[in-house]
Amino acid sequence: MRVVVPFATEHPKTRLDGVLSAEERVAFSRAMLADVLETVRETGRDPEVLATAPLDATAVSDGSAGADSFGSPEAPVRVDDRALTPAVNAVLEASEEPVAVVMADLALATPAALREFLAAENEVVLAPGRGGGTNALLACHPDFRVDYHGTSYLDHRERARAIGASVGIVDSFRLATDIDEPIDLPEVLLHGERRATRWLRAAGFSLAVTDGRVGVER
Repeated sequence: MRVVVPFATEHPKTRLDGVLSAEERVAFSRAMLADVLETVRETGRDPEVLATAPLDATAVSDGSAGADSFGSPEAPVRVDDRALTPAVNAVLEASEEPVAVVMADLALATPAALREFLAAENEVVLAPGRGGGTNALLACHPDFRVDYHGTSYLDHRERARAIGASVGIVDSFRLATDIDEPIDLPEVLLHGERRATRWLRAAGFSLAVTDGRVGVER
């Protein structure tokens, strides 16, 4: 089984623009990528990065142990500058073995959650994200192809059924929580414990409770 982690090398996490500078968004996205790659390796799999541009070994300080270098030294990197859907479909078309696609912003993913997902025995396995996206996907059927536009979870479920593939759904808080917007950052501080969490704390973020709701402040 191949485990592919797509990553937008340039201009990542634009929806965090209101709380992070462009340089900080790069650093934070690299920290999350490193966490996901480490989590995949802890399941006994060797991850591959599917990047939109080459990854250098950028050093990102987490505020505790100096700097970690992320990029090509961490995993093999395949560069495809196309949009997510055609880039992933090219991998599926070329692969002769099952392919798992795990998003690079799953900062809360744990080895246990990912092992459960990878162990599912259906021909297509989906881990839906909040808002209708697909945060992780396992394609064992040779004819399955992705479409990440719009409510991709529903689209992927229907595409699998259209080709007669059995569909498994993994309902996991750890895999459903992708970090895209400022409202997602409290989850990293509440439930994370790896590089992305350390990076946010070192950058001055902390939890803040207002009107009974948990947010972040800096």
